[in-house]
Amino acid sequence: MIAMGSTARSLAGRVAAATRKPYWQRPGPAYLVRRWPDLTATCVATVFFWFSLTPSLVPRPWFLQGLIGGINAAIGYALGVTLSWLFRLLVARRPSQAVRAHAWQAYFLISPVCAVWLISESAHLQRQLRALQGLPPSLTWHTPMIALITVALWAVLLLLARAVRLGASRLIRLLGRLLPRPAAVGLGLLLSGLAVLFCVQDLVFERGVVDVADRISKATDGGTKEGVTPPTSRLVSGGPGSYIRWRDLGFQGRNFAGSVLTSEEITDWTGRDAVDPVRIYAGSAAPEAFAYDEDPVAAQVDLAMKELDRTRAFERNVLAIAGTTGTGWVNANVVEPLEYMHDGNTATVALQYSYLPSWLSFLVDKEKAAHATRELVDAVRARWAALPPDERPLLVVTGESLGAYAVEASYERPGELLDNVDGALLLGPPNFSPISQEIRAHRDPSSPVWRPLYEEGRHFRFAQFPRRDLARPAGPWEEPRVVYLQNASDPVVWWSYDLLLQRPAWLDDPLGPDITPEITWFPFVTFWQTSVDMAVSYGVQAPHGHRYGASPVDGWAAVAPREGWTDADTRRLHDFIASRDTPY
Repeated sequence: MIAMGSTARSLAGRVAAATRKPYWQRPGPAYLVRRWPDLTATCVATVFFWFSLTPSLVPRPWFLQGLIGGINAAIGYALGVTLSWLFRLLVARRPSQAVRAHAWQAYFLISPVCAVWLISESAHLQRQLRALQGLPPSLTWHTPMIALITVALWAVLLLLARAVRLGASRLIRLLGRLLPRPAAVGLGLLLSGLAVLFCVQDLVFERGVVDVADRISKATDGGTKEGVTPPTSRLVSGGPGSYIRWRDLGFQGRNFAGSVLTSEEITDWTGRDAVDPVRIYAGSAAPEAFAYDEDPVAAQVDLAMKELDRTRAFERNVLAIAGTTGTGWVNANVVEPLEYMHDGNTATVALQYSYLPSWLSFLVDKEKAAHATRELVDAVRARWAALPPDERPLLVVTGESLGAYAVEASYERPGELLDNVDGALLLGPPNFSPISQEIRAHRDPSSPVWRPLYEEGRHFRFAQFPRRDLARPAGPWEEPRVVYLQNASDPVVWWSYDLLLQRPAWLDDPLGPDITPEITWFPFVTFWQTSVDMAVSYGVQAPHGHRYGASPVDGWAAVAPREGWTDADTRRLHDFIASRDTPY
């Protein structure tokens, strides 16, 4: 009993001492890694974490909320350290130990209460956002887990930064034996910065992230989705008589070619006679592409053109050029509605420029996407223009996400797009897409950036809810027509480096129809929120996030309808596409 009482008194004494002085005083300035956090920096980091709890474009799962919180806390801590350093530089007097102790006591009392309340309030706002975007209510958020992930990630990033500082300090000390102090500091910081840059870019990103993603994507590209089989139609790449072998189409090319509709399937739905559609796809693995060392894309374009000639694609009613995403994906919900609408009398051609996922293609292959699609567009356009005007098919272009960017980058300005196509349907173009970027920048003053009105809507119209949005404005809609399917809550459309330091126009009033009024812009914070939003933008239902569902039906009905096509036909086809499972 005496021992237990002594232990209790000892523990109580330690708690009392920690309460009186709730921080650890490092023994000396050499302790750069193992030292107590700076109070000012910790307060700024906490505020940045609180900012991260505000809602963004799409609902976030709790573990990603913790990830955003940790990154933002680290950014806030770096900013706070800078402010604290400037204060010490300009003010000689330091706070007493009593003042420092009271400040930490106040922090430990106030910050946990505020954090729990704000995380709970954030969960409530996320549930409101889910309701706004038609999602079922989520389960109760794991409040302790969000805080735990945030603190753990922040601590790891802080330790890494301090380890770098320790290494730089020791390097400067070594250089100081050979060089004057100013030169040693300058050279030490330069070498340390180059070492960090090399580790992050070369080792972590290129040899780590890129190499791993490349190996995984390459292995996937060599596979075939379960249930997808080689086509039996001679009108499809990889089928009988094709210049392109089935195994050379790539994963997404095999999906595209192997799921082609048959005339019987189209007739079963339309009740009219139909023909088998043409689908041409030139994969990046075709052996002929390697014969063109300087420009393998030229070989792919040649193969695609030979396939178009072989299948007599230029004799179809509609010829569609489809831009692909990083993996070579073409949305079946874009291709099939056009085939149903025109009784199969269509040809669609696409080209694979990469097998990497779109986010990685954006970083390493973005210009390749533009170049490849431009080469295909120019070749098809030249052959099409050589035909007698009354024998030409309707020439349309389409693309989604990075595929939309690739199509846009094939033309220099909106007017050039109109001069070279009979219509276009583009879905969720990334923020850096040149034509949509120009349209938003020069939109009519009365229109919001998320639903821009360009030149009174004479040729270009933007829609999230096509049946309503494409009917506006009431003025004439001239041909050729260009339809953009663009959700106000699509983070792919709005992500930009400008979000780091600049408030975006999509937060101006009026907000988009599926944007919560609780959304707020904060420097750095909104950038990371939107970055994470892109990763979960497919977790919502169309037409929200980066999901567009069956809306391409309405887009094609406005851009390139079959003669005699009615609004009732559009509604029926929309309902059919929305109700069936996509083939891949």
